[in-house]
Amino acid sequence: MYKLGAILALVAGPAFASGLEIDIAGEANGTIIIDLFEDLAPLHVAQITAIAAEGSYDGVVFHRVIEGFMAQTGDVQHGKMGEDTRRAGTGASDLPDIPAEFTDKPFARGIIGMARSQNPNSANSQFFIMFDQGDFLNGQYTVVGEVTSGMDIVDQIKLGTGGNGAVVGTPDMMQAVRVTQ
Repeated sequence: MYKLGAILALVAGPAFASGLEIDIAGEANGTIIIDLFEDLAPLHVAQITAIAAEGSYDGVVFHRVIEGFMAQTGDVQHGKMGEDTRRAGTGASDLPDIPAEFTDKPFARGIIGMARSQNPNSANSQFFIMFDQGDFLNGQYTVVGEVTSGMDIVDQIKLGTGGNGAVVGTPDMMQAVRVTQ
């Protein structure tokens, strides 16, 4: 069950902002700028900005990258570069999971969506960046933002292999993630 008080505190908290600036390192090198959609997904945006503000996204790898589909990151529990990342994609933050905030905003190139398990109300810290349109995700995953600068950097993120897009060898990472106003 959700801890409503904790979720409401996130929305009202000082970390709530309008965007993220992410320095990517690895095969892709550069900075991407993300505009967050507070009006569409206030709980999700609050959670992402809280995690970013405390520095927990710094050093987290892109553990699942599927060509023509998306690049997934944000596992602050099992996805830190320099640690054993074999379980990357299975972890979350210490914050509670978030209830779905589905909208009619379509999944298109550059859209940021929240990753989740089979349970639609299980999003926590992981998110993905769309390489291309993904209409089959519409209404099934929460849209939280959009890349407004640096899609050329996103396009260079090291691709994974196989059907699940697991990255083999040294993955690219979010070297630093900053909350912007």
